Amino acid sequence: MIIFLYGPDDFRAKKKLNELKEKFRREIDKAGTDFAEIDGEKASLGGINELIAPASLFSKKRMVVVENIFQNKSASIFGELAKLLIKEEKGENIIIFRDSIAKKDKLTGPKAELFKFLIGQKYSQEFVNLSRSDLIKWIKSEADAAGAEISASAATLFSALAENLWQVHNELEKIIAFKQSALLKNDSTKNSSGEKNLPRPMIEERDVFEMVRGKLDTNIFSLTDAIGAGNKGQALKLLEEQIESGAAETYLLSMILRQFKIILRIRAALDLGGNGKSIASSLKLHPFIVQKGISQARFFSLDSLKKIISRLVRMDYELKTGQGDLKTGLALLIAGLK
Repeated sequence: MIIFLYGPDDFRAKKKLNELKEKFRREIDKAGTDFAEIDGEKASLGGINELIAPASLFSKKRMVVVENIFQNKSASIFGELAKLLIKEEKGENIIIFRDSIAKKDKLTGPKAELFKFLIGQKYSQEFVNLSRSDLIKWIKSEADAAGAEISASAATLFSALAENLWQVHNELEKIIAFKQSALLKNDSTKNSSGEKNLPRPMIEERDVFEMVRGKLDTNIFSLTDAIGAGNKGQALKLLEEQIESGAAETYLLSMILRQFKIILRIRAALDLGGNGKSIASSLKLHPFIVQKGISQARFFSLDSLKKIISRLVRMDYELKTGQGDLKTGLALLIAGLK
């Protein structure tokens, strides 16, 4: 049996691989003597062939995992490997190839023939990067599997902030652990036997915003800093970089709008004599967010912030109705600052 797990989404591919490895060890190879892994990038045909061979006379089936074979620099290995695999196609051994290569990648010669052979296998599975809507569904399912719930708005924000599924997984674990720890401190969760009877943690948008450090976090602060300081050149440069990096326009605008709304609330609190600690408490914002907001609020008056937010809201409407584009709208806003 030959299994091919391929595509750019290495998190889900790795998860599937681990499931297959665990099943093999649990059901077939309890002693751990008939399993082997090899780095395909550095492997030789002889090395792979040697691993496929039975470890002992008593071995009936082996599992061999070959990682990243298409990164191998040897031009000759692909044609010979294809011939070897044809012999193993209906054998007892389980040979798994895992690679980040995708169908769209341009392959030629024996390498292309090997790829065609592998994707033609019954147990070939492609792991493409998830679309935004599928990513949101995946985030919800991951939270559910971890014993938590996540609101629709939090999952949507998470999908925009996270750079890859590894980060989503790790950040979810961090947030859930934090929320569970908070629930454990609540004595009201004790039942009649004195044991903790914890509800499922609910992850809200605020939790994601405060605890996840996404790829746009720092740049959004830098962009609003530049806008506030009247540094039009820097602001336009940062905006251009964000758009060219592939940031979704609607998300980029929503984050800028959100940040200015936070600055507005902080500016109003400062005008009433508030300080960092009291503002964080009254507005229920993370101290880090308040600290950054106070440094930015010094650039603006309450009236100027209201005008900027009004412009951004209008831009949001135009963007969603196809009447404008983000780059032009923000460039005009920045250029019009005094």
